[in-house]
Amino acid sequence: MINEVKVFVPGHITGFFEIIQNTNPLLKGSKGAGITLDEGVITTCQVCDGNGNLKITVNGKHNKFNTITKKTIDIITDRYNVDLGCYDININHDLRLEIGAGFGTSASFALGVSSSLPSLLGVDITFKQAGEIAHLAEVSLSSGLGDVISEMYGGCVVRLKEGTPVNAVIDKIQITKPIYVITKTLGSLDTSTIIENPTHQIRINNSGSLLLNQLMKNPSIENFIKLSDRFSRNTQLINPQLEEVIQQLNEDSIGASMAMLGNTAFALSYSPDTQVDKCRVTRLNTSGIKFLE
Repeated sequence: MINEVKVFVPGHITGFFEIIQNTNPLLKGSKGAGITLDEGVITTCQVCDGNGNLKITVNGKHNKFNTITKKTIDIITDRYNVDLGCYDININHDLRLEIGAGFGTSASFALGVSSSLPSLLGVDITFKQAGEIAHLAEVSLSSGLGDVISEMYGGCVVRLKEGTPVNAVIDKIQITKPIYVITKTLGSLDTSTIIENPTHQIRINNSGSLLLNQLMKNPSIENFIKLSDRFSRNTQLINPQLEEVIQQLNEDSIGASMAMLGNTAFALSYSPDTQVDKCRVTRLNTSGIKFLE
């Protein structure tokens, strides 16, 4: 008898952020703001009696770079003292978003596993505890700092206090009508090379903290995208090729900026139409994580 849980976790684009270091990984994270997408990751977790076999796939294929899933499993087994030797586990992540392009896919992978696997192993945990596991996996691999909590709740999430979902504080910008997210990816970017770089950290933190205060004084989606664009320029993370795409997207949208952290331009719009070729168009997600039948 195979027991199965399937969960959808939205992708997430960070507009701007501030890195908050802490030797305690439960308190390490980021403050800032971002948006979730109706595109994301559907994680299917199957557990049955067995001999300790573990199979992890992405779109049905083995992916040696998907270390976040294994790390999440390790945290679950260590925290709850679970012996996997009597189980066979199959985990598949189904996604159409690019990995390493600023869509928060590593957080989606981790949250998909932390939300589905424990119950199949007979471990009952809360919504925030599942998020805490995913956050710890992200922080340990330096693959993200604030995507997890945003993906849990959906919408345009403002992260007011850093740390795991148990410790963090968030708010949301109210979305009163459908908003489309238009993205164009030019390649991948290694998040850890930026968030662990002292020079980048100084630029990010000097800009991110000021912009968060400005967003809370005027908490609108228009102000969010304007401040995101300012952040990409203040931090000098934007490259000429991406700048060109952002300028094109700006012409027929609310505004555009760079996805943090990825070689992706994103725009917010009240219309799905765009003049830019080869874009992905999805809606801004407002519901967060969702279990599927």
